Amino acid sequence: MEFFTISMLNGLSYGLLLFMLSSGLTLIFSMMGVLNFAHAALYMLGAYLAFLFSGLVGYWPALVIAPILVGVLGVVFEQTCLRQVHKYGHVAELLVTFGLAYIIAEVVQLIWGRNVVPYGLPEQLRGPLFTIYGTQFPRSRAFIMLVALLMLVSLWLLLKRTRIGYVIQAALTHPDMVSALGHNVPRVFMLVFGSGAALAGLAGVVAGNTYVTEPAMADAVGPIIFVVVVVGGMGSLGGAFVASLLIGVMQTFAVAIDRSLADLLALFGLHFSGGVGVQQVLRLTVAQVSPILPYLLMVLILIFRPRGLMGARET
Repeated sequence: MEFFTISMLNGLSYGLLLFMLSSGLTLIFSMMGVLNFAHAALYMLGAYLAFLFSGLVGYWPALVIAPILVGVLGVVFEQTCLRQVHKYGHVAELLVTFGLAYIIAEVVQLIWGRNVVPYGLPEQLRGPLFTIYGTQFPRSRAFIMLVALLMLVSLWLLLKRTRIGYVIQAALTHPDMVSALGHNVPRVFMLVFGSGAALAGLAGVVAGNTYVTEPAMADAVGPIIFVVVVVGGMGSLGGAFVASLLIGVMQTFAVAIDRSLADLLALFGLHFSGGVGVQQVLRLTVAQVSPILPYLLMVLILIFRPRGLMGARET
């Protein structure tokens, strides 16, 4: 029971962090049809900007300033670069966002170097929130969970219960009609991209001091974000939430299981005889293969349910 409870709490906190990262990417894709390759780099930039402003004005003002600055960068990038290549299709959009990711990574290393920066937690988030079975659950992880849930509720209310949400959704499928009604469709897309970038920056602010802030942090989470989006369903915010929790819990439990398929077979009195390569594969523990489990899940989803867990069926 102790193992299950602690692993579940850690899995939920990690899963909600993944949702914070994937929500902005999902928002941009669902509203604009753009797969932003620079999303993880914007997450990293948010962490570094928070580190900078935490030393100048404190953590809580930095919690607001850093996402806004990342959002402004997203707005400028959409106006000056992304909008210009949109007419050339998805390949051009992928390439230009990849270029942005590379530029951000290089600028971060030029300014702050390649080593870990001392981006620490504020006094209010230090220490445990509670202790269960002798294990302490940090306040910082609870804060990440709270911010992620507030983000989910805010996005849902914005898109489903406000006039601007209706305009945003209509602009994707019927841009000419929305424009005829007097709305500036390019400005709507600009604000959507800026908002998605700001969400990535916010994730960096709240996660950078809980985990680690370094140039490699974007590469560490970048691939898994796209796995979450694919598993949940391209453009589905609810799907991203479910997939984030599923992958977070799955990986957290997996890394703590030091058992292999050979051990499972031995419980039933079975001993598989084969070559050395086969024996080595059977002796791989669940913890050893845990990094590839999300990608295996993605492959299965693409085979049996290509639109994802909650993706809309294409017509």
